[in-house]
Amino acid sequence: MLCLTSILQTASSSTASPSPTAEQSPLFSVGLARCTFVDHSRSVSNFATTPPSILSASRTLVTEIRYPTPLMTSGPNEVASAPPARRAGGYPMIVFAHGYDVMPDTYRALLDSWTQAGFIVVAPIFPDENPVEVAAQGGANTEGDLSNEPADIAFVAKELLGASTGTLGSCPIVRSLVDANEVAFAGHSDGATAVGMLAYDHGVNPQGLNFAALRQGINVRAVVILAGSENTAQSYANEASRPALLVVQSVADRCNRFLNGVQLYDAVHQTNKWFFELRNAHHLPPFDGKDARVFKLVAAASTLFLQASLAPEASSPNLMSIANQQPALARMFDQERVPKLVHAPRFVESCGPN
Repeated sequence: MLCLTSILQTASSSTASPSPTAEQSPLFSVGLARCTFVDHSRSVSNFATTPPSILSASRTLVTEIRYPTPLMTSGPNEVASAPPARRAGGYPMIVFAHGYDVMPDTYRALLDSWTQAGFIVVAPIFPDENPVEVAAQGGANTEGDLSNEPADIAFVAKELLGASTGTLGSCPIVRSLVDANEVAFAGHSDGATAVGMLAYDHGVNPQGLNFAALRQGINVRAVVILAGSENTAQSYANEASRPALLVVQSVADRCNRFLNGVQLYDAVHQTNKWFFELRNAHHLPPFDGKDARVFKLVAAASTLFLQASLAPEASSPNLMSIANQQPALARMFDQERVPKLVHAPRFVESCGPN
């Protein structure tokens, strides 16, 4: 088997196209389900009080699950509770973390594109950062809960792995659907920051648990950071398993500064990492589909990265060719190279959805 760097840089001789495009034909349609997981060991805070009080003694994590179903030639891409397309050994799983004051459905187009390529995508709704709870707490800044989200991600990942093997019965739709050896973490904005903490932070979470202990038992092969930041209060370091890393960050992001993405990328010292620089996009439109041209590139590049990292036998046209087709919109850097902006633009912070 080719090493990951070779797969990402060179096209597979059996599947490469002489003129690769940013579009791949879907292999599947998307089944959609929800499962609820409850972590009784940790609480949810109410940030509407000073100091924050306990809103709930347990963390209830309603989780959206997108899974491959047989490809339909007509009708909607998503079908609630559709029969899964069964496959021996299961499918690689992506655990996705949403950003502040949005829901996983905000990223429907991106999550569907991954599922259509042959991944199970699971996305928990975070107790304090979803729009319903933000509104319920009267507009209080609930982002203080972000430090609890790495444990949410790990908890949901382990629940899904247990449900797939049948050792846990809390989500029967995924029975025998997940390949436990092929797991990725991905997230956007606050969710990306939480993913980075879970994957690389060598400190402890609010309960005093080491982040390395949280991720123990999860075979993480890839990490996708979409407009995220490093938790600079604690040190980051590459994991012994060295999961492949893709950082996607826009120079023109007025919410998460470009240098924040570079800082996180630089903190992980390994060769199997890639930095996808977007040139003119804002914070959310490249990932929710509102900026259609850039979204198309992000969806294609992230899908190819995940295929090469989790399912290399499915890898087709090479990542660098796809990602660098439109340098006015986006550029891909690899093997620790990343643009160094001496005079990085500074914007008045604006984190509105679009």
